[in-house]
Amino acid sequence: MSIAVGMVETEGFPAVVEAADAMVKAARVTLVGYEKIGTGRVTVIVRGDVSEVQASVSAGQDSVKSRVNGGIVLSTHIIARPHENLEYVLPIRYTEAVEQFREGLEAPRPVTGRSS
Repeated sequence: MSIAVGMVETEGFPAVVEAADAMVKAARVTLVGYEKIGTGRVTVIVRGDVSEVQASVSAGQDSVKSRVNGGIVLSTHIIARPHENLEYVLPIRYTEAVEQFREGLEAPRPVTGRSS
């Protein structure tokens, strides 16, 4: 499994909370943190399989635009297979606080029966 990092930067805290919620509900990713950039900019960071992170970032972006009154997505970015040195310098690593959520990602996702 290729591990990726996905980021969604928003204007305002309510928008980043909405993005984070949509991201972890839409795909099997782990929310590893957030960064307050200043002047209302907040970035949420997730980790997971590349395809899951792609789906997660897309869902977060769409959710902010459609559900948050005045919500603005400033930028999004995905890094597939980030170099290990990034984890020691930037706030993108799995920590003990989020490890319990990461463990749930290792199990196969249950198949749900959906009717069209």
